[in-house]
Amino acid sequence: MDSASQAAASKTVGPVIFLGAPGAGKGTQAKRVAERFEIPQISTGDILREHRDRGTALGKQADAIMARGELVSDKIVCGMVEARLSQPDCDRGFILDGFPRTLEQAQWLDGMLEHKEFAGRKVSPVVIDFQVSYNQLLQRLTGRRTCPTCGRIYNVYSQPPRVPDTCDVDGAKLLTRKDDTEEAISVRLKAYDQQTKPLTDYYRGKGRLHVISAEQSLDQVTAQTMAELDKVAF
Repeated sequence: MDSASQAAASKTVGPVIFLGAPGAGKGTQAKRVAERFEIPQISTGDILREHRDRGTALGKQADAIMARGELVSDKIVCGMVEARLSQPDCDRGFILDGFPRTLEQAQWLDGMLEHKEFAGRKVSPVVIDFQVSYNQLLQRLTGRRTCPTCGRIYNVYSQPPRVPDTCDVDGAKLLTRKDDTEEAISVRLKAYDQQTKPLTDYYRGKGRLHVISAEQSLDQVTAQTMAELDKVAF
């Protein structure tokens, strides 16, 4: 670890929220930020799986709802998030990847954070929206290929395998996910836009929204992301 990384790892950054459509690369950026500041990267999907695996009361409620083919309610999701954010590894900050998804969840999170301190301070969330054009997202997602054996992900446009349709690691034939067709992706992207516009309007109105173009290289996006977080870290 270099001296800059060591300094960042001792700082408090508070709550960080990453927004971005499927294919925007927010998961990759979340991992990089988590490593630099040594704070947890938290996704509702991971939390839900953990509660179900542990057989908690919230996990059992979620299981019953999903067995009926219904969506898990905000009340249950927020309860799981609150329990996770109360853990000691969140004391200097955390990255929320995929939460909040709705205006109601964002308002609930603000209310919850009013009662939480980071290194003795109340800290407002930093919200970063990774923006990519529709055509670029379509190319990224339709070009995605996955190895069924090792799970490695490729992209025929930006990160192709050495041999077409063949995994570099184990030689398995690469697959296209069923939900990575152009029609399915178009539906997902439209749903994301409709769902998150009230969210971005909310955070923009509070002066917390920072927009970063994620059409740049990964390292350029990371540099801009770190620069925004360095402004608030203490």
